[in-house]
Amino acid sequence: MFESDAEVKRIAAYCRVSTDKTDQANSLESQQKFFNEYIRQNHLWELYDIYVDDGISGTNTKKRVAFNQMIEDAKNGKFDLIITKEISRFARNILDSIGYTRELKALGVGVIFLNDNINTLDRDAEMRLAFLSTMAQEESRKTSERVKWGLRRQMEKGVVLGRDMLGFDVRDGKLIINDEGAETVRLIYHKFLDEGKGAHRIAKELREEGIKTSTRIKDWSYTVILRILRNEKYCGDLVQQKTYTPDYLTHQKKRNYGEIETVTIKNHHEPIISRERFEAVQRELERRKPSQSTVKTFANRYALSGKIICGECGASFVRRQKKRKDGTMTVKWVCAESQKNGSQHKEKDGTAVGCTTNSINDRDIKEILQTVLADTMLSRTNIINTLLQTVESVVKSASDNDNIARFQNDIARCEDKKKKLLDLCLNGYIENKEYREVCDDLNCQITALEQKMIQEQSNQKMFADKEKIIDDIKAYVNAISTGEGWNDAFYRNIVDKIVIYKGRKIDIHLKRIPEKRQGRILAGRQEIEAYERIKYSCVCSEPISVNNPFSSGNGME
Repeated sequence: MFESDAEVKRIAAYCRVSTDKTDQANSLESQQKFFNEYIRQNHLWELYDIYVDDGISGTNTKKRVAFNQMIEDAKNGKFDLIITKEISRFARNILDSIGYTRELKALGVGVIFLNDNINTLDRDAEMRLAFLSTMAQEESRKTSERVKWGLRRQMEKGVVLGRDMLGFDVRDGKLIINDEGAETVRLIYHKFLDEGKGAHRIAKELREEGIKTSTRIKDWSYTVILRILRNEKYCGDLVQQKTYTPDYLTHQKKRNYGEIETVTIKNHHEPIISRERFEAVQRELERRKPSQSTVKTFANRYALSGKIICGECGASFVRRQKKRKDGTMTVKWVCAESQKNGSQHKEKDGTAVGCTTNSINDRDIKEILQTVLADTMLSRTNIINTLLQTVESVVKSASDNDNIARFQNDIARCEDKKKKLLDLCLNGYIENKEYREVCDDLNCQITALEQKMIQEQSNQKMFADKEKIIDDIKAYVNAISTGEGWNDAFYRNIVDKIVIYKGRKIDIHLKRIPEKRQGRILAGRQEIEAYERIKYSCVCSEPISVNNPFSSGNGME
């Protein structure tokens, strides 16, 4: 039918099955068998090879390995003719259909679309090909719209369309907590919120501790930690359609920045992290964002990172560590602008750069903060006592609860129900299917109760020596509140900012405490330096001047 001479032609066949074509008539096996038989029937044709793409979309050719290899072999003159069943198997993109057939025709290679009765070597082939390719492309567009609509309806019903992630397994469209992964998630939130560590440091510690990632994560990194801290699934919410595919021809996904509405369902599944804790992490992430006005961004590795501000240029102070000749280490906080550009001066274009603010010793700023806190807490004894009383009542109530016996009774009742159900089933009062369904539900209840009982046993063990726990907490709170001890997490949360000015002046602002400590570090003898404190109340009263030496370090340098 398509033969024009008696020369034997080398024939290549192309077949493709996309994921939505599973019927036998379009299976790869049947297509390959068909091409073998079809070519064998023509004694002037000789099969060169059958090129097969399995589970690949036809709307573009980028990922179609066999197709691209076939084009490359055609360029190298390995065959004379390509046969395929229909245009939609070859391409559903008009540009690809026309472009590749033109390229092949220029090489002397024709393409025969059997079902469409088109041979690209014929004169009117391109016109008919363009018409049918347009129809094939439109079919792809409609199919894409139908699929998107169906997926959207599934999302609105709460069906999870994603894959397994750290802490959750996706089973039948539901998020099921994975205990091992959930523990890792809780550890990450603890390190960030309670210990005040940054994403870089958390990732490093997880790598050093050999903690497993999820199957989709190659290794712990800064971005991986941030994604976990920002993922709303961990507090029980589900947000889908975070990405979308704007072009059905390219299939390239893009991040959804409001182009289409996301599907959000609150309290969709059992959370790993409480909502209050998750929201606290979001606030902390926002707080740690570097200010645009600062010259240099800062990490949150240390308790005072980003909290010491230069009162002259507005830049953050950065921590610098240096080894002395005797082998000991000295740690200072230095103005980032001074560190970068030196003392204040003007550039050739007249721009002022640099800063003259002095550095401050890390040991001294900590001693200053401890003394300020101790002085501040003198008038807040009632607050400390109330806090300690609350802690004591919580510990005692937690240790006195007898939840284990309640869980054991609930488990026993479920087991008793299973026995009664078995009797009903054996006597023919209920069907086997109904029996299995109810038993499965009871087994789920028993598993949940057993997990809660294990957790309660762990809590009881932890609170076994409640008097010692209470005494330890009291000692710790008293040590911190009186300035006797230093704890990074505590001071990170209580210090709002420390402003350093020229002339060795310093302002200390504490969170939720309506007072500002302002003073100056005075350089006296080399061995002793004093800190002059002036306390300003937030109410409209006269400032009270107090002289009290309390720093014995090297002070401002």
